[in-house]
Amino acid sequence: MSDRDESMKPAPGHDDPELDPFEIDFRPEFRSSDEPREPFVNSQGVVIGDHDYQSPNSPLEQWSRDTDPAVMAGDEWVHPFKDVGFHTKENRDYFERGIPPQGGIFMHPDKDVAYEVEAGQAEDGEDRSSDA
Repeated sequence: MSDRDESMKPAPGHDDPELDPFEIDFRPEFRSSDEPREPFVNSQGVVIGDHDYQSPNSPLEQWSRDTDPAVMAGDEWVHPFKDVGFHTKENRDYFERGIPPQGGIFMHPDKDVAYEVEAGQAEDGEDRSSDA
C-alpha cells in the first residue's frame, strides 16, 4: 500500500467515541463550536461530510467544456472536520500534533513566480500595487 493510500484510510485508534472514523483528533486550538460537525448541503445541493464523494448534483458528475472550475472552490466544498485531506501526514502533524509545516516545500528552487505580484506588477506590466 502506498503512503497516499495509507493516508486516506480512516484514522485508527481514536479513543473518543464522539469522533467519526474519518475525522482526526484535532488539537483544541483547531476546534470551533460554530462549525458543523454533521454533514451539510452546500449551495450546489451536494452533501459535504457524508463520506460519499460522488453526488449526482456535483459539477464533477456534470462536467463539460462550459463548466467553470471555480464553481467548486471555497469553504462550502470542505467539511471542517471530515475532509479526506486531513489524513495526509502533513495535515495530521499540524492539526493533531501541532507541528507546523515546513516552509518552502512547494517552492521552485530557482524561480520566484510571485515576484511580480509581490512587487505590485501585473502580467501586462501595469502597476497594480494601489489596487488592494
